[in-house]
Amino acid sequence: MPHLEAVNTPSPRADVWSVSNAHCRAQYRILAEAEPDLLVRVLNLFALQFLTPEQVSVQRLDDLLSVDMIIDGLSWHRAQVIGEKLRNLISVCSVDLQNADAAWVASAQVAG
Repeated sequence: MPHLEAVNTPSPRADVWSVSNAHCRAQYRILAEAEPDLLVRVLNLFALQFLTPEQVSVQRLDDLLSVDMIIDGLSWHRAQVIGEKLRNLISVCSVDLQNADAAWVASAQVAG
């Protein structure tokens, strides 16, 4: 019986979850139906990945909740995956995801 050998082949695609990937500061803008458990469900998606938002702002507009959230320390791919999970929550109408670092740089260039 032949011996087992470790095969070292290069990965066919980049590891998007790698900790060596550049991290960004993501800004989420969520519009959802005003339900009592909505904030818990939204924040739980981040808590499950040991992420704590820097800033959370919530405003009720009649039957809707507007949630603005800024979170740092995740790759852009990871931010997009979380955005898709937010979109799949029941009662969420829309999710807008932006790279807060890029938005800040763009506004600084316009002001300068």
